[in-house]
Amino acid sequence: MRRYPSYILLTLVLMLFSSLQARKRQELKPRLVVMTDICPADVEPDDIESAIRLLAYADRFEIEAVIPSIGWNCDPYPPEWVKCLENVIDAYGKDVHNLMNRSHQTSFLPLNQEQTMAQPIGYWPSADYLRSRVALGSPKAGIGVIGEGNDTPGSRKIIELLDEADERPIYFCAWGGANTLSQAVWRLQHDRSPKDLIRALHKMRLYTITDQDMKWTMRRQLDYSSHMWLRKEFSNELLLIWDESAWLNHNDLGNKNWDRHARLIQGHGEMGRIYPKNKYGVEGDTPSFFHCMPNGLNDPDDPTQVGWGGYHQFGLSPDGLTYAWTNWQQPVKDYSNHFEVRFYPDEFNDFAARMQWAAEGKGTTNPVVIVNGKRGLSPILLKAKVGQTIKLNAGKSYDPEGGTLRFLWWEQLPMTKSTGVLTNVSATQSPVLTVIVPPSYKGRKIHLVCEVHDDSPFQLVSYRRVIIDVAE
Repeated sequence: MRRYPSYILLTLVLMLFSSLQARKRQELKPRLVVMTDICPADVEPDDIESAIRLLAYADRFEIEAVIPSIGWNCDPYPPEWVKCLENVIDAYGKDVHNLMNRSHQTSFLPLNQEQTMAQPIGYWPSADYLRSRVALGSPKAGIGVIGEGNDTPGSRKIIELLDEADERPIYFCAWGGANTLSQAVWRLQHDRSPKDLIRALHKMRLYTITDQDMKWTMRRQLDYSSHMWLRKEFSNELLLIWDESAWLNHNDLGNKNWDRHARLIQGHGEMGRIYPKNKYGVEGDTPSFFHCMPNGLNDPDDPTQVGWGGYHQFGLSPDGLTYAWTNWQQPVKDYSNHFEVRFYPDEFNDFAARMQWAAEGKGTTNPVVIVNGKRGLSPILLKAKVGQTIKLNAGKSYDPEGGTLRFLWWEQLPMTKSTGVLTNVSATQSPVLTVIVPPSYKGRKIHLVCEVHDDSPFQLVSYRRVIIDVAE
């Protein structure tokens, strides 16, 4: 056996420890499972567009599975349509080496390590990793096909992910129907103990783009959908968002801004070359993963923290019978709509900047926001009393490219302003904000957002939310 001097062994141990500590300091990506009714662009280009946007952000999400399955466009789902997803992954495989320059990544980890590691933000997975995560889901729609004999590679993959020791939540995005997830839940309900089922449900977060567990012509028959079963049986255990605002806005705003898509997205890199022209709308499914976008704006486990995926409150769902986190009724819909419109230019610019990286292997990156010396993406939590002065300083924030930053502090106000407004916040464009807690906030939480833009051509944005818990 070869022996090494003790000082070399000590050096190796210290290097390994330093590497492990650095990995611990890195924030991990949110875990993501996408259920998509992806289909040829002449049928509906929307899911191909959203798939391209998602892979342009593959350094921000741990894409655990992509499950082609049923939706408004099909029942049953034609298995040959999976080729549409494979084409997007192939294009990503050609662009990813340029995209990797964005986070100074020079190589991929071995595939077996990619498949088992918890991925840190900034890591671009290989195309082979993404191919290994494609699993065909339920070919038929509705609650009638949930049960024995209806397991699929997709439903089995979901259970496999839920069984992993990783306790991070898994965010399920339903671009079509969530029928495959329903089948996985049914299987767990029948094969596992009640305790194990609850544990699995508590790990799930489901964001559905409307309810598409049926054909388009049946879209009013909500009792046909397996989504209703999920809401009836598990509304107290499963965080289920039923969006009826952000997806509509994203479709409409995409149509109105199609000239910018044609100029700044289409033709940029291999993914841009296959980005299809709009038909009924643009990327209506994208808000589902916008909701858990790790950009510092919101905690996706709290749907009342407005983010790029909109705003939602828990209440009666559009079926008039079950409950979910949703935004279909007023005044919630208007409140969500306000922010969806407000954020859209930044969302688009962020995507366009990434497509420049895909095409050229160079570009600009987002500002790094540091508030009171704290870097990171999760909300900063503070406690205060009425009359107390709180000073928030984002002056150490920086642009990785050395540019000038532009600051804006704003308060996420309640839907009704009668309960109190911090009047000195909305006009604050300094890196420093001083707040004196008024009596109207006694026993409440103040939600402040530090929004920071760079001075690049795309004026890229980052955020940091500060939550002040005011004592009774």
